[in-house]
Amino acid sequence: MVVAARPHFDAMRFRLFPSPMFFTLAFLHAYIGLRLLAPFGAVTQVLGVALLAVCLWLLPNSFRFREDRGAWAVLLPSLAVGFFSSLLVLTLLRDLSLVVSALALSPHGHDSWTRISAIAVMALTPAITAVGFFMARRVAPVVDVEVPLADLPAQLEGFTIAQISDIHVGATIKRNFVEAIVERVNHLGADMVAITGDIVDGSVRDLAQHTEPLARLESRHGTYVVTGNHEYYSGVHAWIHELRRLGTKVLLNEHVVLDHDGAKLTVAGVTDYSAHHFDRSHKSDPHAAAKGAPTDALKILLAHQPRSASAAAQAGYHLQLSGHTHGGQFWPWNLFVRMQQPFTAGLKRLGRMWIYVSRGTGYWGPPMRFGVPSEIALIRLVRSQPGRF
Repeated sequence: MVVAARPHFDAMRFRLFPSPMFFTLAFLHAYIGLRLLAPFGAVTQVLGVALLAVCLWLLPNSFRFREDRGAWAVLLPSLAVGFFSSLLVLTLLRDLSLVVSALALSPHGHDSWTRISAIAVMALTPAITAVGFFMARRVAPVVDVEVPLADLPAQLEGFTIAQISDIHVGATIKRNFVEAIVERVNHLGADMVAITGDIVDGSVRDLAQHTEPLARLESRHGTYVVTGNHEYYSGVHAWIHELRRLGTKVLLNEHVVLDHDGAKLTVAGVTDYSAHHFDRSHKSDPHAAAKGAPTDALKILLAHQPRSASAAAQAGYHLQLSGHTHGGQFWPWNLFVRMQQPFTAGLKRLGRMWIYVSRGTGYWGPPMRFGVPSEIALIRLVRSQPGRF
């Protein structure tokens, strides 16, 4: 079976190389080479062209993972995506600076800046890639978040929720990565654990052994899960069954009422904002998730995408926990998240409702997190001043 699969893979690679995507990538690599290497001698130019050729060869490979390849054979093409992104953005910024220097500096000063700026791009790109790789692959640090709520029952003062989100178990994130997250969460001793979607990128058959450590998450009231868009890409019904088998409570437009030392707390969860495109019965509905909940109880909503916030605020929730954005994951793409989502990261207000958006506990695509660190959020409910929400 392996022998038969190999020619098919090679044929697919042959067909993809002359695709429009490949020619676009080739053009961009040529642009980078012409702009950065012109000020230097032949040796530097040859080395630079060789490096760009390797990057160009790796990029299409990043979209075709093979599980029978070694870890670095998968990581390197993915890392090339981040390397190329930084290289292209820095080259464009350098060209803008050259326009300014041509207008503001003497010809000699402009020539000096042309060479210095090219060296700066060549040095910064691998440095950013290395730092971003380290930040992505480390165990996510804990971020403490206090949510002030008016009229919070005394029994719920200090109630803690350990939120993990967007782990993206798949081609480059495996069992040991998940085990480290579980260990860190368990050390927090939280009252409950919330997983706000995008746990996986792949089928149950391929990834069940890598998600199995989630069964060992510990908290007083258990682990609650909502689906993200990537669960729908990966076979959502099979994953719902598997996550429930692991002992988590998957909330599909429904809620549970927790009794915490005599105080009631409603924890609701909705399917992903885009779920109806995959299964009409899974249309995300914060109002339905709260139906029948005690009217006097604090209401918390788990919703993968921040875009659920408007409907959640109308439904009377006090706090929404979300993920999806990764905080942009790495510069400069974090600057564009607001074009698709109302909130990017952190604790925000929408009317009388708080929303906390996690930057994510793993990563998706390039193993890079430059300027946007991963996190495990420890949400703590605290009482605010009387009369204020």
